[in-house]
Amino acid sequence: MCRVLPLDYYGSMKRLQRLASHGLATLALAASATCLQAQTAPANPTAPADPSDQPIVHSAMTAELFYELLLGELNLGGGDPGTAFSLILDGARKANDGRLYQRAVEIALQTRAGDAALQAARAWQQAQPESREANRYLLQILILLNRPQETLEPLRNDLAMVELMERPLAFASIPRTYSRVTDKQSAATVVEQALGAYLQDPAVGASAWTTVGRMRLMAGDTSGALEAARRAQAIDARSDGPVLLALEMMGPKTPLAELLVKQYFEAGKPAPELRMAYARVLLDGMRAAEATQQLVLLTKEKPDFAEAWLVLGTLQAQGNDPAPAEASLQRFLALAQAQPTSEERNRGLSQAYLALAQVAEKRKDYPAAEAWLGKIQNAEDLFGAQNRRASLLAKQGKLSQARALIRSLPERNAAETRLKLSAEVQLLREAKDYQAAHDLLAAALAKDPKDVDLLYDQAMVAEKLDKPAEMERLLREIIAVKPDFHHAYNALGYSLADRNVRLPEARQLIQKALEFVPNDPFISDSLGWVEFRMGNKEEALRILDQAYKAQPDAEIAAHLGEILWSLGQRDRAAAIWKEGLLLNADNETLQETIKRLRVKL
Repeated sequence: MCRVLPLDYYGSMKRLQRLASHGLATLALAASATCLQAQTAPANPTAPADPSDQPIVHSAMTAELFYELLLGELNLGGGDPGTAFSLILDGARKANDGRLYQRAVEIALQTRAGDAALQAARAWQQAQPESREANRYLLQILILLNRPQETLEPLRNDLAMVELMERPLAFASIPRTYSRVTDKQSAATVVEQALGAYLQDPAVGASAWTTVGRMRLMAGDTSGALEAARRAQAIDARSDGPVLLALEMMGPKTPLAELLVKQYFEAGKPAPELRMAYARVLLDGMRAAEATQQLVLLTKEKPDFAEAWLVLGTLQAQGNDPAPAEASLQRFLALAQAQPTSEERNRGLSQAYLALAQVAEKRKDYPAAEAWLGKIQNAEDLFGAQNRRASLLAKQGKLSQARALIRSLPERNAAETRLKLSAEVQLLREAKDYQAAHDLLAAALAKDPKDVDLLYDQAMVAEKLDKPAEMERLLREIIAVKPDFHHAYNALGYSLADRNVRLPEARQLIQKALEFVPNDPFISDSLGWVEFRMGNKEEALRILDQAYKAQPDAEIAAHLGEILWSLGQRDRAAAIWKEGLLLNADNETLQETIKRLRVKL
């Protein structure tokens, strides 16, 4: 007997399309009609009483509807999507079936008929107002059509259908949903209105305010986003959302953002991933000393957090005290080697081996450095390993071998060609063969005379060759080609200050550089130095004190120490210089300063 199933549009269409392609559509329709008639025929009294053989009577399919749907699919296959859409949508209305409404929407979307897709989605949502799927399609199509101002009710409806435990996740997905809308301000307003009922709810208020903050940030309203993050944190001081939002906004112009971050950590039981994120933001802001403090705290709070040991060890390796760096990096290796193999793990191991090689190199233990480099197996890091090997050779007086090693590296693309050039130039600069570096860069610039990175490197080499006019010409050429290249402004301003010429212009250039990267400690060092040259010693001291605290560095130590020395604070000056020598005993500026002032440390 024919067993009539619940409406199975998709399965029936696939079978009928195959039959139609062989000229058997009429036969298929007849068979379907027979099945439909059996739906209302009396049961055979002699048939077994097996329930699986009993007819199912809840299908909305009729012969007329089935035929209409078939024609819709055939029209779609025949290149008439408009007729297909109309037939399928009409069938969906007759059957009140969500799958047919969805099919109509998909046909419209496939043919880029946005208004038709919206028509079908609205019809679906009106016919089945409790369907979250229908509501989501309506919401997404309105966003796709860039009509955020019409999404308030669909968004409210969608959120109302979400279970309480799932609401924070649903709120968090909203900014991504609206990310492609061009009118971000309208989107932010709509989302805030839709979330209005949840903003004071202790259970989800922090999540709701965080979402409002993200929408405001997308709309360019940083102060509004900060206020939303503050309100979120006021509801739940331990919520991750507000601190993540604040971390994204941290910077010299948004001090409230960092205050919110610090308040999160003061609340207790912070997530280790968030302290790690804070440390990375500090590093991006050139605040290495503060980042180191956060990493030390993290390793105490979560001793098995491998990434913290790696970054801490890498930072410590940049100083002149190898013991803490080696201890941190060895701790990372122990934790990482116990983890399953992954690309991230392999990259971390390579970074640790490079840092340990750097520590050994500073101790002039070249065999140990080579041994660490030999452990690097990750193909992506082999260039870095070979570069360090070349540096080891150069420091042992084998410069020609070092250059040959760099030149033997493969050049599979333009980026690798540039890396090789930069590595060789760096080797020559470290070996103080400035003329060879100048010649190498000149050859590269002959092929690409507008490359600002090459121009900048050539300017720095020209300075070492005591060619200030050439240096200034190159830096001004960079500024003309790329006006936002802040390094050029800083380098030119510092050069003028260091030579004690055109000091007002030097200060103006350095201040211009700081407009691009406010509070950069190295550019602040330049500004402090020009203030010192202009006789503003107290202002110079203030600036350099801040710069050195943010970034302990041998060159900054040289300048800060000289200012202290000139102010009669000689004990403190000597202490700063000693710290600088620990950071980098080979720094030329620091060595020259101590020698010129005839200081015995």
